[in-house]
Amino acid sequence: MSVPECVELIYREAFLLDEGRYEEWLQLFSPGGRYWVPLSRSQGERDARLSIADEDMDLLRLRVERLASGRAHSQQPASVMQHVLQQPMLGEESTDTRVFRTAFTYSECRQDEVVVLHGHYVHRLVRLDGQWRIELKRVNLLNAASRLPMIQLFP
Repeated sequence: MSVPECVELIYREAFLLDEGRYEEWLQLFSPGGRYWVPLSRSQGERDARLSIADEDMDLLRLRVERLASGRAHSQQPASVMQHVLQQPMLGEESTDTRVFRTAFTYSECRQDEVVVLHGHYVHRLVRLDGQWRIELKRVNLLNAASRLPMIQLFP
């Protein structure tokens, strides 16, 4: 897969989230995929400090099942979200791994409340069976160490 195809995967991921197509979104991840929102940009992957969110595939599936079931009372009525991405920039690459950095603005709206967050993503993509999958989506919020509003969905 070329770099433009990897970039398309990153844009597709944001599109699927914005459309609420969570099952399809999960399929973009590798079996060992991780969705992580650290408290600090300096926080390393093996750092034992608390995070805003740190979810493996089992936790992501549970969250998606809960959203789909209608049992997520905080989502009555449901929130909607919109991701605005800058062009993803390739960082590291090897034969089976690509790492991209993408600046973003994320908006989440539920009734009269709007949450707006800014930051950048780090997507680590790995090639599995000839297809690229998300091994890590790290969400570096600009103000992660600040008092944040309630975030319902997936920045």
